[in-house]
Amino acid sequence: MLNGVHYKTNNPVKITFEKDLIASIKLDKTLQTDNMICPGLVDLQINGFKGVDFNEEGLSVDSVVLVTRELWKAGVTSYFPTLITNSDENICATLETIEQACEKHSLIDKTISGIHLEGPFLSSEDGPRGAHPLKHIKAPDWDLLNKWQTIARGRIKMITISPEWPESVNFIKCCRSSGILVAIGHTNANEEQIRNAVQAGARLSTHLGNATHLMLPRHSNYIWEQLASEQLWSSIIADGFHLPPALLKVFLKIKEGQSILVSDSTKFAGLPPGSYSSHIGGAIELNSEGRLFMKDKPKMLAGSARSLLNCIDHLVNSEITSLETALDMASFKPLELLGKHYLYGMEEGKKADLIIFKRVSGKIRLLKTIKAGEVVYKA
Repeated sequence: MLNGVHYKTNNPVKITFEKDLIASIKLDKTLQTDNMICPGLVDLQINGFKGVDFNEEGLSVDSVVLVTRELWKAGVTSYFPTLITNSDENICATLETIEQACEKHSLIDKTISGIHLEGPFLSSEDGPRGAHPLKHIKAPDWDLLNKWQTIARGRIKMITISPEWPESVNFIKCCRSSGILVAIGHTNANEEQIRNAVQAGARLSTHLGNATHLMLPRHSNYIWEQLASEQLWSSIIADGFHLPPALLKVFLKIKEGQSILVSDSTKFAGLPPGSYSSHIGGAIELNSEGRLFMKDKPKMLAGSARSLLNCIDHLVNSEITSLETALDMASFKPLELLGKHYLYGMEEGKKADLIIFKRVSGKIRLLKTIKAGEVVYKA
């Protein structure tokens, strides 16, 4: 049984489970608590965490388990390991390892709800390409994706592509018919190419506002076109470093009800401040505020080292949105995008994926994480 304040109604409730489902949610005004209960967090973009990188050679089953357990400590009950542009061999090896981890550990299998391929079908342009290695960038290849999907045993549920490639429209249609969510990102596509991609079935903008040219035409560009699309949702990195508050406000107003939070965390998330070395960025620095940057170019970010909890805190403390809305963007909204909202939420009969927390001095202090009715983390 769980006791706490319902994050939407602000009423004290008692929650009971039956196996992996919520059996009952009952109002109990006799409860004296400031602990809050909300659905477990869902992160569709995890490159790594706590020293483990899904994109480095030699990934082990134990490392996948470690990341999952550390994410439970950060309130994440479902996530997508995210594979960036790499060699075919390395992608195959990583997919095999993730599949083995899921087959070996049932609770890991339930937590890894899909795999996100962020590449290699991205823009080759400097700027939009970001840190993705140019030598592995290529045009969308349905046969290659099928090969990877066979290795992953159908676990690839999301792919980020740039629709500037001539092969994009047919590729997107094939993905859509196979149940793979297509996102637009790392792109130099023009307006027509973006519109064609949306018409073909693309439904999301990956970390909108990041992985772009430093300078863009003021009136006609790929950010405005994605914002203008009523069919496209947007994922945003609201860690306080990737996007300024004014831009976050604009994005969330335009994409109200169609925005999700992603951490886009690297292996440096969850590590103490200090100097580190990255296989992509070389010498990097993580400061006490959680900003990860290039050591020889301090103005350049070297990825994200923050969790979804940090993103929620930033949105609330900056008065960009309410706690309830921020929590929804990090839990229920990603599931709505994936078409799984009927399975999860704070209702009887839904999956028992929940977190209990307090707000202390403007920060979420996680107390307990429940995955499939089991307590997987307790402070």
